[in-house]
Amino acid sequence: MAAVEVPSDEQLETFPNPRPERDYTIEIVCPEFTSMCPKTGQPDFGTILITYVPAATCIELKSLKLYLFEYRDRGIYYEHSINTILDDLVAACRPRKMRVIGQFTPRGGISTRVTALFDATATPGAAPGPSGRIV
Repeated sequence: MAAVEVPSDEQLETFPNPRPERDYTIEIVCPEFTSMCPKTGQPDFGTILITYVPAATCIELKSLKLYLFEYRDRGIYYEHSINTILDDLVAACRPRKMRVIGQFTPRGGISTRVTALFDATATPGAAPGPSGRIV
């Protein structure tokens, strides 16, 4: 069996932000995310919503698509995948703020939504507000 390639921030490409002096929000919806449940080996399906305020660079979408495809055969829990996606995107583009949400389809009658946040302007160690809003 071939080894499964692990997604990495090195796969993600960026381009210069055309308006780095302005705060504006970019929202990316990836409705066909798939991974594998590490416990059962069954496929997991979900929608990934990425919302961010860019700093110097923006995420190039084709590289993002190819990066997300690397999860298809990877055994990983929802919580781990969403936090890893956030970490890799932050490493690649160094945004001012970013939120990654994974809305996964029901399995056994239970649906799961995982939200991970990054805020470069926040006080180190500070938790987000009760709404979890960053942008």
